[in-house]
Amino acid sequence: MDKKVVITIGRESGSGGKHIGELIAQKLDIKFYDKELLAVAAKNSGLCEEIFEFHDEKPTNSFLYSLVTDTYSMGYNNTSFLDMPLNQKVFLAQFDAIKKIAEEESCVIVGRCADYALADHPGVTTVFIHGELEDKLNYLMEYYKLPLNKAKEFMVKTDKSRASYYNYYADKRWGSSKSYDICINSSMLGHEGTADFLVELIKRRFQ
Repeated sequence: MDKKVVITIGRESGSGGKHIGELIAQKLDIKFYDKELLAVAAKNSGLCEEIFEFHDEKPTNSFLYSLVTDTYSMGYNNTSFLDMPLNQKVFLAQFDAIKKIAEEESCVIVGRCADYALADHPGVTTVFIHGELEDKLNYLMEYYKLPLNKAKEFMVKTDKSRASYYNYYADKRWGSSKSYDICINSSMLGHEGTADFLVELIKRRFQ
């Protein structure tokens, strides 16, 4: 595409949000960021990548929220950042990485409150992907090779963690239609069809 666009994807566990995001990136020939974002944040901040993986999309204590906006523009060597607890540094570094990536290139970013971090970005389209329970469980059982009971446990735990993380940092509600430009049920069209639908919508918006 001629114009720079950014698509952020929130997703229920098992809905195929990551796979759909990868398909969108391929179809639009733009970069894709999921775990890749952790590597960028680690490199920029000087913290090791394993720390980001440990804290990835996990809620933290309530002290951070009041610091994020003020500290974001100060860099990683200021006293406020150096004195922060580790989990606060991780979130701030991810927040910073998301903004810098979106300023530099068109891309798809999955999770990590990217829609909140890019709330003022003119080219962003925010998406939330959900799905039918049976389809989500089948996907998790196949993808992770889990029995049904373990797939259910994994789904509930993952969604709870993502919701807590998002609801804490963002001023919106995880999964609510009011929090995103588009909410779509991936069970209706499947992963490929959902990706095609979103690609067509994004092309129409920016052409």
